[in-house]
Amino acid sequence: MKPTLFVLAAGMGSRYGGLKQLDGIGPHGETIMDYSIYDAIRCGFGKIVFVIRKDFEEQFREKILSKYENHIPVEVVFQSIDKIPAGIPVNPERAKPWGTNHAVLMGKDVIKEPFAVINADDFYGYDTFRSLAEGLKTIEGKTNQYLMVGFRVANTLSESGGVSRGVCATNADGYLETVTERHDIMRREGGKVSFVVDDKQVEIADNTPVSMNVWGFTPDYFAHSERSFEHFLREHGQELKAEFYIPTVVNELIQAGTATCRVLDTTSTWFGVTYAADRPMVVEQFRRLADEGVYPEKMF
Repeated sequence: MKPTLFVLAAGMGSRYGGLKQLDGIGPHGETIMDYSIYDAIRCGFGKIVFVIRKDFEEQFREKILSKYENHIPVEVVFQSIDKIPAGIPVNPERAKPWGTNHAVLMGKDVIKEPFAVINADDFYGYDTFRSLAEGLKTIEGKTNQYLMVGFRVANTLSESGGVSRGVCATNADGYLETVTERHDIMRREGGKVSFVVDDKQVEIADNTPVSMNVWGFTPDYFAHSERSFEHFLREHGQELKAEFYIPTVVNELIQAGTATCRVLDTTSTWFGVTYAADRPMVVEQFRRLADEGVYPEKMF
C-alpha cells in the first residue's frame, strides 16, 4: 500500500500578505508545493490530499490541481470554522478555523492508509520525503506508532526575522519525549541560535531537532484527534485565537503512554517564505537547484 501525502494548504500567510501557496516562485513559475509533490511522487507516495479553504477552491483547482491530475491521484477536503463536534458551544465571534490538527481531521473520511502531513508553503527537500516514505512502510498496519522528521534548527532559520518552531527533546533511542512551540528563534549577535521566553533569550545548539510540521501517521490518529479536539473545544471554544496544533495531540499521546513518535533525522535545509523579504532569496535558491539539475526544467 502506497502512503498518502496530506498537504495543509488552508492557511493565509499573514506575515507574507497573500496566498503564498499559489505563488509562482520557481524559475518556471513553480510553486513551493510543486517541489514537494514532485519529490513525493518519486519517493513512492500514491495519492495527494489537499486541505484548503472553500473560498479559494476554484483558483486552487485551476492553478494547482490541474497540474498534478495526470501524474498522481488527488483529492481536496475543506477546513472551515464550523466543522466541529455537535453540541459544543463556541464563541460566535471567532473568525478563523482551529489550527493544524483541526486541518488534519478534515482528512479522516478520505485517508485510510499511512500518511504524511506537510505544510504547503515550506520546501523540505528530497531526503525528507525519502525518509518519510521509508518510515511509513515500517508502521503500515500498526497503531499508535508515529513519525516526525526532525530538522536541525540551524537549517530552518530565516534571514528576515525570528521564526517559530517546535523544539524537540528525544530519548536515547530517538523517540520524541516532548515538542514545545518556541518563538522568535534566530541567530543572534555572537553567532548563537536562541529563542525568547518571558523576554529572556534561551540558547540552543545548532543541531537541536525541531518540528517543521512534517509528520507520519496511521489512520488511528484521527480517532485520537477527535477525542482531543472535543476536550480542546470544551476548554478553549470561547477563545477567539486558541489553536489546536498537531504537537498538542502528539504530546498528549506520548505523555499518556498511548503512542510513540520516532524522530527521523534529516540534513535537508528547509526554506520557505515566512516573510515577504524572504522571497528573493528563495527564488534564487530554486534557481540554483534548477541549475544544478536537482529538479528538471519541467516537473509537471
